[in-house]
Amino acid sequence: MPESKLHACHHPSPPAAPRAAIATPALFGSRTAVAAAHAAQAIAVSTPTRLRWIRWPVALAGLVAVLLMGPFGVMAFGEVDLSTPWHQSRRDSSGQAPDPTVEREAVVQVYGARTVRWRGAFGIHPWIAVKRAGADSYTTYQKIGWRAYRGGDAVVATTTRTPDAYWFGAQPHLLVEHRGAQAQALIERIEAAVAQYPWGHQYRLWPGPNSNTFVAYVARQVPELGLDLPPTAIGKDYLGATTFIAKAPSGSGWQVSLAGLAGVTVAREEGLEFNLLGLGFGVDVNDARLRLPGFGTWP
Repeated sequence: MPESKLHACHHPSPPAAPRAAIATPALFGSRTAVAAAHAAQAIAVSTPTRLRWIRWPVALAGLVAVLLMGPFGVMAFGEVDLSTPWHQSRRDSSGQAPDPTVEREAVVQVYGARTVRWRGAFGIHPWIAVKRAGADSYTTYQKIGWRAYRGGDAVVATTTRTPDAYWFGAQPHLLVEHRGAQAQALIERIEAAVAQYPWGHQYRLWPGPNSNTFVAYVARQVPELGLDLPPTAIGKDYLGATTFIAKAPSGSGWQVSLAGLAGVTVAREEGLEFNLLGLGFGVDVNDARLRLPGFGTWP
C-alpha cells in the first residue's frame, strides 16, 4: 500500500468534545423550563381556589353593607331623635290603651318603640301589658339593661294606668292585643312565663339576651298570644348558647338560630326571615310586606 494512503488511514481523528460539557447546559435549561411550567400550572390551579375562598367573605361584607343601609336610612330620614336628652323626652300616654277605669274586661297588649338615640335606628324596645278583668290598672313586664349591669334582676314589673306611654320620646306601636275572656286566660300563662325566664340577671345589647329576647321567650311559651315581632326586634332570635332550634315567637312556625348572630325563621306570621348579625330581612307573605332592617316592615 502506498505510504500516502497508509498515513491517511492511520491519521488520528480530532478528539471529540466531552459530552457532559455540551449536554449539561441543555439539560439544565430543559429542567428549568419544566419546573417553571409546573409552577405556572400550580398557580393557575390554585388561583381559582383562592378566589373562591376570598369571594365568600367579600360577598358577606357586601351583604352586611347593604343591610346597614336600612338603619342609616332611618337616621337620614329623621325617624330617630338624636338631640333631645333622654330625661327631657316624652313619657306620657300615646292614647292606644283603654282606660282601665272604663274598660272592665281583661286586656293583654304588647308594645314596641324605638330605643334611645342612635340605637333606635337599629332596634326597638318591647314590653307586655296585662290587665285582669275588673282591675283599675295595668301591669307591665319588660327587661331593663342597667338593672342587670348593677347585678339585679333586669325583668321589671310595674303597675300603671298608662302602659302605652312614649318610650323616652319614641311613639310605641301596638304589636298585638287581646281582650275579654281570651285575654283573661292568657294572663296566668304570661305571668308564669315571665317567672320562668332564664336570663333575668343577664343583659347584652347585641345579640342578646336583651329586652327583645325576654318578650320573644314569653311569646314562645304562650303561642296563643300570636306575637309577630318585627325584624327590628334585635335579640328576639337569641335562643341561648346551646339551643339552635325553637318555635318562632308567633308560635306559627320554626326557626334556626346560632346565638342570635345568624339564622332563619319560617312561619305563617313572620313569613320567611333571615338573620345576619342581628339584621333581619325577608318577606311576610301572610301580610304581603317586606321585612327590612332598620325600617321594620314595608309597606
